[in-house]
Parts: sequence; C-alpha cells; structure tokens
Amino acid sequence: MSVVVGYADTVEDRNALPFAFREAKMRGTDVTVVVDGDRSAVDELIMAARTDSGADGVAARVAEPVPGRSHADNLVDMSYEPDVELLVIGVRRRSPVGKLLLGSLSQRVLLDAHCPVVAVKPPVEVAH
Repeated sequence: MSVVVGYADTVEDRNALPFAFREAKMRGTDVTVVVDGDRSAVDELIMAARTDSGADGVAARVAEPVPGRSHADNLVDMSYEPDVELLVIGVRRRSPVGKLLLGSLSQRVLLDAHCPVVAVKPPVEVAH
C-alpha cells in the first residue's frame, strides 16, 4: 500500500509532505510524491519532510508525471492504482465564501479520486 502526495512548489504542498510521511508511518507503508513542475529541489524537501515528521524509516519515491497531462490528472490517475490507499493534497485556507469555490486542482482531485483524499491546510499564523 502507499500514500500518494501531490507536490508543486507552494506553501500548501510543502505542508502536505510531512503530513503524508506521518500518515505513511502510522499506516506502515511508503510515500509516493507526484511532482508538478521543477524536480530539482524535491529530493531535499522529501528528506527534510521525512525527518521533520519523525518518519525516518518510511521509504519514498518520486513518480514521473505523464507528459502533457495536468497535475490534477496525474494525481487522479495515481488514485486508481491498486496499491494506493490515500491521496494527500495541500489546500489554501479560505474565507467562508472562498470555500464555496475550491481551486480547480483541489476540486477535481476531491471529486474524481478513487481513494480517500486528505486536504491539508497550512498552519494558522498566530499574532503575538
């Protein structure tokens, strides 16, 4: 079994990576990262997320996206793989009105994925 996490270079997805590793550790499985865009810094981010989440023993791999397909399409396609048990995506915090209109990637993945999807929000900034 595997936990799949979508990654693009955004604050939301940088927060989703450690969550995916914690879930994989709890489930006793590995992590597959589906990257959108530049892969150059992804290996370092994966190692940092693994360490930050306390999931040092969790294996990770980067899935090659299908050329010409959107990030949402690649994530939805991965959700149909027989060994995928959970899909993790990062989402922005939104106002009550904004929640009515999710981003197109988030909405597409939530509606079309074949497995359960966890939408991870970035931490709330607390003013002191």
